[in-house]
Amino acid sequence: LPRFAEPVNNVTVVAGRDVTMQCVVDNLQKFKVAWVRVDTHSILTIHNKVITRNYRIGLAQADGRNWDLKISNAAENDRGFYMCQINTDPMRYQEAYVEVVVPPDIIDGESSTDTVVREGSNVSLTCAASGHPQPHILWRREDGASIARGKLKANSFEGEVLGLARVSRLHIGAYLCIASNGVPPSVSKRIVLNVQFAPVLWIPNQLEGTVVGQQVSLVCQIEAFPIPIVYWTTESGEIIIDNSRFSMKVSLENEYKMTMTLTIRNLSAEFFGGYRCIVRNSLGETDGMIRLYGEWERQLEKGRIPSATLFVGSTTAE
Repeated sequence: LPRFAEPVNNVTVVAGRDVTMQCVVDNLQKFKVAWVRVDTHSILTIHNKVITRNYRIGLAQADGRNWDLKISNAAENDRGFYMCQINTDPMRYQEAYVEVVVPPDIIDGESSTDTVVREGSNVSLTCAASGHPQPHILWRREDGASIARGKLKANSFEGEVLGLARVSRLHIGAYLCIASNGVPPSVSKRIVLNVQFAPVLWIPNQLEGTVVGQQVSLVCQIEAFPIPIVYWTTESGEIIIDNSRFSMKVSLENEYKMTMTLTIRNLSAEFFGGYRCIVRNSLGETDGMIRLYGEWERQLEKGRIPSATLFVGSTTAE
């Protein structure tokens, strides 16, 4: 009687690729070999004839000993058990499972987009993914910094939802949700979190001493988001503009930190006095005064004002 020369093995295929199941029969004689889909009881092939109307299923080989079933462009609905059987009495058969795996894919419609919140708010970033096996989600910051979640701080967190309580400006940045399930390639989605807050201003040196004819730079350091409007005025309130005497520069350190610098060239005594840096965004404003004096005034002014002063912006009511 016919016998199976070797087991019919389970196979795994990535969706969209071809897969072949081998069925080797010795001493077939007058008997016939058939392939059957177990869960639907559908006859796929009988001997060297293809019975199914599924154009993707056929015989890769049918030479009297090797009866290989081929599924082209495998789809998820091909997943299941298949039987290679010989029409002996009783019937002889072997079963094998076809596993169709699917690489992960981010479901944009069910995932968070770029998000803007007020400082102190609670935020939940969601990342939904499809695939088989079901992908797992890993969250990281794009800049490699750690993620703070309450008292927890780590370089990455797992789970479909990344919950952040009472967010601060330190949470500002781009977050990556990475979906993987062992089937390459892994995929990721970039979600930018912006945290809005009223301006805060530091003055490293509130007193600046110099001499006539020299150049001097006055510096204010700022934290604010959205990016603020910044400008300088004289002590009397006159707005300063760039010209041959004054130049202004704003240097961005990151999304919310910046330094504004006022440079005064070829200084003369008439330019001694106060200079105010003013910062304003949609949530509030603040300002700070720097006093510029001649070196001969140093002894009079020394020690009266701290070397570094913090100015917290007044917050605009919602």
